[in-house]
Amino acid sequence: MLKLRQYKSCDAQAITSWLRNEYAFRQWSADRYEKYPITAENMNSYYSQYSDEDLYKLTAVDENGIIGHLTIRFVDEKRKIARLGFVIVDDTKRGQGYGKQLVLSALKYAFDELKADKVTLGVFENNTPAIQCYLSCGFKIVEKEIPESYQCMGETWNCIEMEVVL
Repeated sequence: MLKLRQYKSCDAQAITSWLRNEYAFRQWSADRYEKYPITAENMNSYYSQYSDEDLYKLTAVDENGIIGHLTIRFVDEKRKIARLGFVIVDDTKRGQGYGKQLVLSALKYAFDELKADKVTLGVFENNTPAIQCYLSCGFKIVEKEIPESYQCMGETWNCIEMEVVL
């Protein structure tokens, strides 16, 4: 059974090891990191810019160790709209339901612990497995007049906006 706990700097070694190619890395991080590959030190340095109240960094563990990671941050002043980010599951454990468990656990945490009214996320349209996972967790696609897009690997990648409202 998966449990969420606070991220520890030592988790970065495992998490960064799951990013085995630049394509997966960019699907996970967009342009948040300057270059691929990143190290545990890069990840911890990035996270050190944020207080624990500005960015909730969570690691998913089971009886065998670390299996996933994500962040939650509020995007409004009233702290009612939470946004998931950096969602990742150990690449050797994908397709076994851990992603769904991770996202459902994050939703429970956001609604029950953080008292959010809505949880949002953005996912690249080229990340079909993630989109299917989010839909299975109750997320709905939000149509945007102009989709958010990023320049990744010489291409324009469009983001799909999704949300769950309490």
